[in-house]
Amino acid sequence: MSDEVHIEVECDADIVQARAGGRALASQLGFSRTDATLIATAISEVARNIVVHAGRGEIVVRKEDGTDRYGVVVIARDSGPGIADLEAAMEEGYGTKGGFGLGLPGTRRIMDDFDIESAVGSGTTVTMRKWRVRDELERLREKRHQMG
Repeated sequence: MSDEVHIEVECDADIVQARAGGRALASQLGFSRTDATLIATAISEVARNIVVHAGRGEIVVRKEDGTDRYGVVVIARDSGPGIADLEAAMEEGYGTKGGFGLGLPGTRRIMDDFDIESAVGSGTTVTMRKWRVRDELERLREKRHQMG
């Protein structure tokens, strides 16, 4: 599997594909089953928002290297109507149309980093990350690999 998954999102089948791609990449990077499931759940929520509120968009899931950690970065982008009241949308209990019950606040809670940008008439971009600390053995292997 490559270090990046790109899915055009327009329907429920695309949500399933984005979720599976995110879970597979997380597993490849050594994330626990629990964290891989959390990443997949967050992807489901933002992908569902694209389908319901914008009609179409894209999800990009990629690997991100940190000095002592691996990250899975999820970028959900659409050119839909945007979010008129972003502050309200980030509050617990804000109404959604058929989401997975997390909403944006829940998605923010289960990921380590979360950023959202939205403009009425221009769409929305959500960027979120989940990190995993590299263990000592991984760091040693990488050091050896770099030394040749």
